[in-house]
Formats: sequence, structure tokens, C-alpha cells
Amino acid sequence: MGALVWDKVVHGHQGWRLFSCMWMHAGVLHLVANMLSLLFVGLRLEQQFGYVRIGAIYLISGVGGSVLSSLFIRSAISVGASGALFGLLGAMLAELLSNWTIYTNKVAAVTTLLFVIAVNLVLGILPHVNNFAHIGGFLTGFLLGFVLLMRPHFGWMERYRLPAGSPCTARKYLPYQWALMAAALALAVAGFAIGLAMVFRGANANSSCGWCHYLSCVPTKSWTCAN
Repeated sequence: MGALVWDKVVHGHQGWRLFSCMWMHAGVLHLVANMLSLLFVGLRLEQQFGYVRIGAIYLISGVGGSVLSSLFIRSAISVGASGALFGLLGAMLAELLSNWTIYTNKVAAVTTLLFVIAVNLVLGILPHVNNFAHIGGFLTGFLLGFVLLMRPHFGWMERYRLPAGSPCTARKYLPYQWALMAAALALAVAGFAIGLAMVFRGANANSSCGWCHYLSCVPTKSWTCAN
């Protein structure tokens, strides 16, 4: 019905499933949990940057999560907006780092966000949770955050406090912001190009990374990771 299924994407030539799967959920509880997460994570970002940029990050991150999932998961069906939601978390982290000069309590903000991200990624190693979608979405959103969420630095914003007619020599954006944006854009474009090429060629990333499957599920005495 639109879920992410590796065989249908690669052999059935249904690449649209990389996009459609993020709009589907495995039940009411799954849907409600994701929508609550979207409310808490996305509200602040949309208020500050607008729905166009945040919507773009959300959608592209969802596809990024689907691409990484397709490279590692071949025999399971995947649905949900988790990849897109993790993209927003990644964008929040990138925004903090890129706009470092305008924030107070910087270390506390980054530490709190990293803790939230780490907890959610650890929960992703439970069975029946597609952590590759989380990781792919997070990495995509992290890179896009440097590209789309760059803001004028503190020195530029201070010009509004100067007396009328006072000269302001501060640059709007700092060199490190431009450098981060350029590097992130290059990595994002290259990552998508290589990832999509590998997916539609039918590449199995597990063959070159024997331990990567543990990123999505770690077997214990309480459960196994068999499909």
C-alpha cells in the first residue's frame, strides 16, 4: 500500500515508496506517537524558520532515512515518519552549531539535545524498530540544517542597537558558517547520489559492513532480531 519494501523498490521499479512510506504508520499508537514528536520537535523550528525550510528538511530527511534503510534492510516492511522526525533533530543540532554566536547557555543546549538524540537512537536497537531510518534521517537533517538554517551572527544583529546612522562593519555571516554550509551541501548531494545509485543497483550494504546490522537491533536473552 506504499510501505517501504526493498524488492518492490529495486525489482518492481517502485522508487516512489522511498517517499510514500513516511506517510504511513503501523497503527494508531504509532501515528499518535509520531505526531506528538512532530509537535514538540517541529513547532519551535517552524516558528523560527518558517514552514518552507522546515518542510523541506522534513521531506528530504524522510527520503534519506528510506535510502539508508533500503541499503541495509531487505526482508522487512518499513513505515513511519521517524526518519523525517530524526531529520528535524539533526537540523536542530546543526542550527545550534552553525549559529553558535547568538546563543546563551550553549553547552547546556547542545548537551540536552545530544542526550535526547542518543536516547532515541538507543531505543532504535529494539526489535521491529527501523533504526536505519532514524540514522539516515538524522544525518540528512544534520547536513541540511547547515544549508537551510544559517542565521546572521551576533555582531550583525547588534547593529539594531546602535544609534541611527552609526556604521556597522560586521559581516552578516561568518566565514565558518559559509564553510559549514558548503561542506554540508556537497556531502548531502554526494550522499544522495551515491545512496540512490546503490539502492537501484540492488547493492547490499551489509556485505561490506558485517556489524552494521547491530545498529538497528541487538539480540538479547529477551528477544531475537530474526524477521
